[in-house]
Amino acid sequence: MASATENIDKTPAIGVTRAVLTVCLPFALGYFLSYLYRTVNAVISDRLSQDVGLDAHDLGLLTSAYFLAFAAAQIPLGMFLDRYGPRRVQTILMCVAGLGALVFSLSGEQAGLMIGRALIGLGVAGGLMASLKAITIWFPKRRWPLFNAIILTTGGIGAMAATTPIHWAFGFTDWRGVFMGLAGISAMVAAVIFLSVPERKTVVATPSLGQQLRTLGDIYGNRLFWRVAPITVLVAAAGMAIQTLWTGPWLRDVAGLNQADTASYLLMIAAWMTVGFALGGVITDILTRYGFSLMAIMGTGMLIFILSQLYLIFPFDPLAQWPWAVFALSANMMVLAFPILSGHFPLELAGRVNTALNVFVFGGAFAVQYGIGAIIHLYPADAGNHYPPEAYQAAIGTFLVLQGLTFLWFLLFRKKGNSS
Repeated sequence: MASATENIDKTPAIGVTRAVLTVCLPFALGYFLSYLYRTVNAVISDRLSQDVGLDAHDLGLLTSAYFLAFAAAQIPLGMFLDRYGPRRVQTILMCVAGLGALVFSLSGEQAGLMIGRALIGLGVAGGLMASLKAITIWFPKRRWPLFNAIILTTGGIGAMAATTPIHWAFGFTDWRGVFMGLAGISAMVAAVIFLSVPERKTVVATPSLGQQLRTLGDIYGNRLFWRVAPITVLVAAAGMAIQTLWTGPWLRDVAGLNQADTASYLLMIAAWMTVGFALGGVITDILTRYGFSLMAIMGTGMLIFILSQLYLIFPFDPLAQWPWAVFALSANMMVLAFPILSGHFPLELAGRVNTALNVFVFGGAFAVQYGIGAIIHLYPADAGNHYPPEAYQAAIGTFLVLQGLTFLWFLLFRKKGNSS
């Protein structure tokens, strides 16, 4: 029986220009918001802690609620995307994100803030996965890397928007007003996706939910998956946990920066991360032409990222910018795990393969972001709720050791004969 993907390819496509305007850009807006929501707490953490009375433990738990809800959504998300299509799924999810931002803006205690943050995480859970699914539907396979890079780059721009621009917004409103505005923007993006993205019919019906669920056993039972997953999860989780929250407190407590300078540093880091999104695809394309495997490129990039975190533990110059540039440029090399695994399985399983890995990535991000806060909280804070550098050394160092162990697993697994 022909696969649904094969029948999609036989369906007449709309023009490339129209597809970019009505498919790529609307989904890119959703991923832009996903990264903005993910990163914004790094800028508002001081104000949030002071207004609501949060310590490092509370702040880590609150912010990581985003990742927990995000992770919980991944398995059903993959099945729903394959069954109902990205347009309808992403429209509903963006409305949920808007509701979460509204709840967050109106809450005055930690419980309400966590509910709002979790709803936001659930609502933006399809930001990248829905975009990747839409690209496979509407663009020829040879163009996928280009449009994937466009989507990823908009995420980096979203991270940039969550830094200095948010700090500027505090000249007109507070963090509650910021989230009220984000709620309205989320609703508008949902409307744009629903009204502009066309539907594309398939000839063969999508497998039932039960059949889709059974394929997860094949994915999770695959040897290559378990070579790639541990290092991918730990590296991605550390990158997201640090960049989206703990960079701000580190710059405040270790580097001694004020709020305005911290926002400027966060903008610089987000800018380098955006450059990394764009350059990563170009560099990978060039290296693969010269015979380098995706596995080797990913492993090298992740090793650079692991080594870059030594600066956070031993900051020889706390105000130096270049170590953060290395951190940001290499943080995204783990995304190569997705094409590595997608290319190893049948194409019609792409949505479920990606989300099968993504559930661990964002579950890990929850654990690492919360865990860093819990370890930092073990150290005494001063009257301004600032923690000593030793707290960050212990917290980040703990997860750096875990990354090193999973990197060794990645290398030793290869020596056992699986070099796929």
